[in-house]
Amino acid sequence: MFNVQTLNKISAVGTDIFDKSKYNVASECTNPDAIMVRSAKMHDMTFGDKLLCIARAGAGVNNIPVDRCAQEGICVFNTPGANSNAVKELAICALLLSSRKITEAAAWAASLKGTEDAPKTVEGGKSKFAGPEIAVKTLGIIGLVAIGGKIANAADAL
Repeated sequence: MFNVQTLNKISAVGTDIFDKSKYNVASECTNPDAIMVRSAKMHDMTFGDKLLCIARAGAGVNNIPVDRCAQEGICVFNTPGANSNAVKELAICALLLSSRKITEAAAWAASLKGTEDAPKTVEGGKSKFAGPEIAVKTLGIIGLVAIGGKIANAADAL
C-alpha cells in the first residue's frame, strides 16, 4: 500500500482515480511515499525516507525545494496546462470586468432594489457605466503556451 499525502485540497477528479486497494490518499499521512500539493509552501518541510515523488497539481514548482529534492533523489513534477482553461476563463472575465465596469454597475443596480422608479433610474443612469469595446483594443499576452494560447484564441473569438 502506497501512502499519498495531500497538502492542499485536491479535487476528487484527481484523487478518485487511485486504486484504493493500492493507494491511501489522505491529508494526514506519516512518512508518505508521495505528496500531492497545490500551493502549500514546502521549503521548510522535512521529508521522510520513504518519499519518492512530489506532484504539483498546477503549473510551476516554485513552492517546492527542487534542488533539495534532487539531492535527496525525490522526483518532482507538475501538471502544466491542467488548470489552463480555468485560468483562461478568469483572465477573460477580468478583461471584461475591467473594461465594462460590471461590478460597479451591478452594485448600483442592487442599490435600486425597492425603488419605485427603478426602470427610469436605470435608463437615466446606465450611461455612467459605459466602457470601451474590447473588440478594437490590442491585448498583449506574454507566452502562448498552455494558458496564453487559450487566452489569445478566446480573445480573438470575442
